[in-house]
Amino acid sequence: MLGHVPPLPQQPQRSPVSGHMVVCGDDALAQRLAVELRYVYGERVTLVLPPEPRRSGPELPLTGRGRAAALFGRMSSAMSRNGGNGAGNGDGDTNAGVEAVRILQAAEPSDEAFEEAGVTTAAALALVYDDDERNIRAALTARRLNPRVRLVIRLYNRKLGQHLETLLDQAAAVASPGIDQTVLDASTTVLSDADTAAPALAATALSGSSKVIQAEGLLLRAAERTPPRDGQTVRPALCTLALLSSTTHDPAGTEGSDSSGDEGPRLLPDQAEVAAATGRGTIVLEAVSRPGPTGRVRRMGGRGAPLGQVFSRRLRWSALGVGTAVLGLAVASTFTTGDEPVHAAYLTLLDLFAMGDPAIGDPTARQVIQILSGVAGLMLLPLLVAGVLEAFGSLRTASALRRPPRGLSGHVVLLGLGKIGTRVLVQLRELGIPVVCVEDDPDARGIPVARRLRVPVVLGDVTQEGVLEAAKIRRSRALLALTSVDTTNLEAALYARSVKPDLRVTLRLFDDEFATAVYRTLRTAHPQALTRSRSVSHLAAPSFAVAMMGRQILGAVPVERKVMLFAAVDVAGHPQLEGRTVEQAFRAGAWRVLALDVARPADRRPDLATPVTADGAEGRPAGLVWNLHPGYVLRPTDRVVIAATRRGLAELLRRRGSLTRQ
Repeated sequence: MLGHVPPLPQQPQRSPVSGHMVVCGDDALAQRLAVELRYVYGERVTLVLPPEPRRSGPELPLTGRGRAAALFGRMSSAMSRNGGNGAGNGDGDTNAGVEAVRILQAAEPSDEAFEEAGVTTAAALALVYDDDERNIRAALTARRLNPRVRLVIRLYNRKLGQHLETLLDQAAAVASPGIDQTVLDASTTVLSDADTAAPALAATALSGSSKVIQAEGLLLRAAERTPPRDGQTVRPALCTLALLSSTTHDPAGTEGSDSSGDEGPRLLPDQAEVAAATGRGTIVLEAVSRPGPTGRVRRMGGRGAPLGQVFSRRLRWSALGVGTAVLGLAVASTFTTGDEPVHAAYLTLLDLFAMGDPAIGDPTARQVIQILSGVAGLMLLPLLVAGVLEAFGSLRTASALRRPPRGLSGHVVLLGLGKIGTRVLVQLRELGIPVVCVEDDPDARGIPVARRLRVPVVLGDVTQEGVLEAAKIRRSRALLALTSVDTTNLEAALYARSVKPDLRVTLRLFDDEFATAVYRTLRTAHPQALTRSRSVSHLAAPSFAVAMMGRQILGAVPVERKVMLFAAVDVAGHPQLEGRTVEQAFRAGAWRVLALDVARPADRRPDLATPVTADGAEGRPAGLVWNLHPGYVLRPTDRVVIAATRRGLAELLRRRGSLTRQ
């Protein structure tokens, strides 16, 4: 994807310093997290990777240690172009390149590997292996070696993560009696990269979708807007959060990242930048509202088998016809013979099941009704047989995967049912969006979820002819290519665009430069179609990095291939905020004060992201005030919600770790 990657320079072996940070992992998230900690937050980092498997063929360009070297090198160059690395480490290392991150290789996170990485003296340890079981075992080992180390653990299983967090916090409290409660609360954090990235990926499949952050029971809607046309009235917004990439000098457009230059997206611009940025799309804070009662999502499946899923429509109409005939015969018997309705219906059923005596000597009407009832009984027998056969067939195939319905249209084609794809599938179904999944592994993690939700699945290699056609790609609204292989996602996107040129496409791509090249090519070939590229590790790394610093953020909003963070900050101790007005505290490209928590310090809720119930979450009322007057002076006792860039948030953390932990 990037061509030849130079070999990793030989690094001088140095002992880990006390208070450094250790990242252990086996995929892109570990590498992104090491980059985030070193080049954004200025921390000393040791990255523990598994050893490279021996290959008989040529070396792949971006795998393991080589990918890490290339990523660190590009990040160092980007920081230099942007005015230095922005992450001084305090010991004179002002131009940190690849050597700034100490890289170790270990097959397993064992005691020996942890001791060599310096976990016993580390301030924080991130365990971001792709395997939940390996992360749990490593967390238990690390807590035994260093009871005071701050643990950030990547787990896909949410319920297990809650139990593990409680267990490790209890272990820290037992090993360190008298530990401060604030330190204990931040000692263990369990996160899921899938949960972090899924909302942003699902939103790319929707036109006009908003990015939503929850704070104190309020919804912050960051909406993407296209440039207004001549004479078009611009809808009011609370503030402009970002300017999207410029296409003035690049008709093909580009999804900008940290290395995009002046034409890339600009986070938290000032009024002068917004006024001068004619023709550029924007992301604005459009509305702040309380979430109303959400409608119940239509159930797509469950433990029971609904009647409509067991019996076919034709069989149900046949049963309705027979039932109507029987009812008509019972009514006719009542009117012609003068019998009681209940007795007439009873006699009709006896005739229907051939259980009655012949109506010899009875009135002609009675004899005719008996003959018609017998005919209806003859029709009932094959109907019952067909019903039994269909029921057995439905029960037999209840565990089978559904095929896309013949007349399906307006759906989203989701490629890949791994951890990320599964979470995105659930998100789309919660929004009531029809989905067709494509997966080549019948034992993939998301197959049981798709079966439970009764979502159609096409099993097959997407690179093979006919697979996307089976998913009804021609009549779909969007393609989400979310496999872990960049080239597979690209091949699927190219083929889908050849079939439907105006298709909305979102690709999961790890590398920024590769994503930019792909985006330019697709926009040049299909300028009217919407193309988006997202990196799961890039979306998730900021949350993991802030957790490594002992805090968490309210949420993250992707701006093309950049990320903007929302956090709660105590004003006290920050000269950039304390004693300044809201207007003076605003720093373009770094942070912006959005809201003020007016609750008394004793009544403030520690978790602003928790939705407020009808009687107030945790018994405390909501206390956030939005759209502050620019002249409001921030006091030391205030707590504010800010929007910040990664580097701006890092600067606040380096001055004082005052982010309010969730």
